[in-house]
Amino acid sequence: METKTQPQTKEANPMKKQRMTGSEAVMQSLLHEGVDLLFGYPGGAIMPIYDALYHYQDKLNHVLVRHEQGAVHAAQGFARVTGKVGVCMVTSGPGATNAVTGIADAMVDSTPMVVISGQVASPLLGTDAFQETDVVGITQPITKWNYQVKRAEEIPEAIAKAFYIARSGRPGPVLIDITKDAQFAQIDYEYKPVEKVRSYTPATPTKKDKVAEAARLINLAKKPLALVGQGVVLGNAEKELKTFLEKSGIPAAWTLLGLSALPTEHELNVGMLGMHGNYGPNVKTNESDLIIAIGMRFDDRVTGNVQKYATNAKVVHLEIDPAEINKIIYADVPVVGNVKESLPMLTAMVSENEHTDWLNEFRVCDKVENQKIINEELFPSKKGMTMGEVIRRVTDSYGDDAIMVTDVGQHQMMASRYFKFKNTRSVVTSGGLGTMGFGLPAALGAQMGQPERPVCLFVGDGGFQMTIQELGTIFQTNAPVKIILLNNNFLGMVRQWQEMFFDKRYASTELVNPDFQMIAKGYGVAGAIVDDRDNLDAAVQQMVSHDGPFLLEVKVEKEGNVFPMVPTGASVSEIRLE
Repeated sequence: METKTQPQTKEANPMKKQRMTGSEAVMQSLLHEGVDLLFGYPGGAIMPIYDALYHYQDKLNHVLVRHEQGAVHAAQGFARVTGKVGVCMVTSGPGATNAVTGIADAMVDSTPMVVISGQVASPLLGTDAFQETDVVGITQPITKWNYQVKRAEEIPEAIAKAFYIARSGRPGPVLIDITKDAQFAQIDYEYKPVEKVRSYTPATPTKKDKVAEAARLINLAKKPLALVGQGVVLGNAEKELKTFLEKSGIPAAWTLLGLSALPTEHELNVGMLGMHGNYGPNVKTNESDLIIAIGMRFDDRVTGNVQKYATNAKVVHLEIDPAEINKIIYADVPVVGNVKESLPMLTAMVSENEHTDWLNEFRVCDKVENQKIINEELFPSKKGMTMGEVIRRVTDSYGDDAIMVTDVGQHQMMASRYFKFKNTRSVVTSGGLGTMGFGLPAALGAQMGQPERPVCLFVGDGGFQMTIQELGTIFQTNAPVKIILLNNNFLGMVRQWQEMFFDKRYASTELVNPDFQMIAKGYGVAGAIVDDRDNLDAAVQQMVSHDGPFLLEVKVEKEGNVFPMVPTGASVSEIRLE
């Protein structure tokens, strides 16, 4: 999306030249871009920048993470809940390579982020110097743009360009690698915000004839289905989506990252698409006569077997990135452009309608899913606690107004199914890359980005231990993140697949876990452990009322499974309920 928000200029006269070091130029450039919070970890090659940061602590709040991967995920969490560009700083060599996973995650999930990495001095480049890696070469495939700065004079323009590219069009991560000598060198500093880059077109103007063609198909359709993706959130087009849906009367299903673009309780919201999505939108995809894809990319977890996907439907695809058009699913009518622009154009051309009978078909599917899956998950008759009942108790306790952050695994799918939302930008999860360890640092970033909103992290015992050291960052910042650890002593999602498709050969998936409460206590984080349903409500209320970070550990059933499920290679209409 092409953002309309201009960078906030902190200096009275940004065009006036000032004599300063390259490191000071980095600080000034961040201020000119409106940055006031960044995450990072210092080291030898970026030490001059950190030395400059020492003198800007009243303007730039730096959060010292415990691992560079945590810095990138925290910047992602911040970006996802605020819509701003997340910023992090790392040193060369292992510092930069530790950030690679988070950068790749941000690229796949279109998260706007600027990573500043230190680099060895220019004369040492290519000599295998201490802590030298070719971070530009490593990250080229996983960034929108990256650049190595060897001269201090390049710093202001490089950073201005980085922020413009990161936030414009389809957002994504950008990396600026700055050599140590460029950080030390003196320059006459001036800052000019970038408003255009040659050969880079962030968003194509929407063609009216394509919108008219899409509107014609919508007006003729008897069983249309809207698929809502993260592009709606990234484009700040939630109101435009709601207006379009309510005028056209079209049922809407959402992708994992499209979650919270439409309130959970909206009458046209028919649930989640995909492998562990709801029964109705999956089955009805192949009964629909028109698919309207809005800011989504037809990920394989949504489509299942593409040869058997939407077999009776024409496809209208509203998408900002032309590369996504016809990449997976052929679009009969491609509408390229920012959905903030294209949705109102489409709304103006569609007829007012109500697809009552078609919508009722989804409600029939809801009854089937409630009977076979949801009722037992939320109100289990068995002794062991389920993830679903814990998640629903938590969201109810916050009046469906909390930000949901997840790690990756069974709990991620359960939280996406059973957490409820009133407001947009209320979900932070690793979608395309599926990064275990994402949750804890991302929750920290989300909490610091929205300090007035409650942040609930749902995490499994496997992913929690991948970045558990970030409890130290939470302790140091006192960010009041509420951590709900759903502990089943398994790598749950892998175990489910082993149960269903590998004859219960549980190879290397059972975990022998430490005392998580003792670890949390060592980091100064309060907590409670629940292994009996009778104690769950009291523990949840204790967590909600606690002023500060809290670890609620719940011992859930060891071999619980996430259903529905579309098996790999199957059609979405072959979704399994058990």
